Amino acid sequence: MLIEASNLKGFKIAATDGSVGTVTDFLFDDESWTLRWVVVDTGTWLAGRKVLLPVSVLGHPDTSARSFPVRLTMASVKDSPAIDTHEPVSRQHEERMYGYYNMSPYWGNGFYMGGYGGWSAGMSETHYADSRRRQDELYARRHQDDDLHLRSIDAVTGYNLHATDGSIGHVEGFLIDDSDWTIHFLTVDTKNWRPGKHVLISPRSATDVQWAENMVNLDIDRKTVMDSPTYDPSVPVDAAFEARMAHHYIPDATHGTAS
Repeated sequence: MLIEASNLKGFKIAATDGSVGTVTDFLFDDESWTLRWVVVDTGTWLAGRKVLLPVSVLGHPDTSARSFPVRLTMASVKDSPAIDTHEPVSRQHEERMYGYYNMSPYWGNGFYMGGYGGWSAGMSETHYADSRRRQDELYARRHQDDDLHLRSIDAVTGYNLHATDGSIGHVEGFLIDDSDWTIHFLTVDTKNWRPGKHVLISPRSATDVQWAENMVNLDIDRKTVMDSPTYDPSVPVDAAFEARMAHHYIPDATHGTAS
C-alpha cells in the first residue's frame, strides 16, 4: 500500500514491552530512493532524546491506532548509540548502529559484527572503549572519501524541482510503499507555475539532490510533467493510476511486443 510519508509522523513506536516514542522523520537513500532509518523522538521517557531505528525492524503500520510495532525491546532502544539530529548521519555512525543492532548494513557486509553495542563476553569497559576507538579510527581512514546519500524526508519536503528546461514547482510529499519502504513517487505542487495542479513524479526521473541549492534536478522537461495525470491527494493511488503514470512517462512500458 502506498502511504504519504507525512501521514506517518506522530505514529507511536511500540516496542515488544512498551512505547518508546513517536516518529518525527525518515532518512532515505537518494540513489535507491529507499527509506533506511526512522527518527524517533523518545519524549519524556529519555528526556527528549532522539534515536534512529532501521526500517527493517518496523512492522506494518496500524493506521487506526497510529502505531508501528517494532521487533525491539525498550532496553535495546535506550542503550542505542546517541545521534546529533542537527548533523548529517555519517556512514561511520550507520555502521555503529548496524553493529549495535547486530544487523548487516544495506550497502553490504558490516564492519562491526558484535551484538548489542558490540560488547563481547568478558570484555572490560576500558578494553571495549579502546577497541571501539581503534575500529572507529580505522573505519574513518577507509571511508573518509565516501559520498553519503542519506536525506531527510522532512528536510527535502519543499525543495525546488528543476526540469531540463526550468522550474516546475516543489516537493510536496513522498508516497512510500510500506511493504519494502521504497519511495514510489514524489508529490509535486506546481502552484508557482500552474495553480491548482498536483502531479506525481517517479524518483527515477531525479538525477541528483542538491543540498546547498535545496533542489532536486530531473531528466524530464516541464511539458512532460504538466501533461501527466492529475494527482488528487484525497484519492488513493491504485495499480491503474500507476499504470497510467508509467504509460505517460514511458509510452512503451505498458505494451507488449507485437507478435
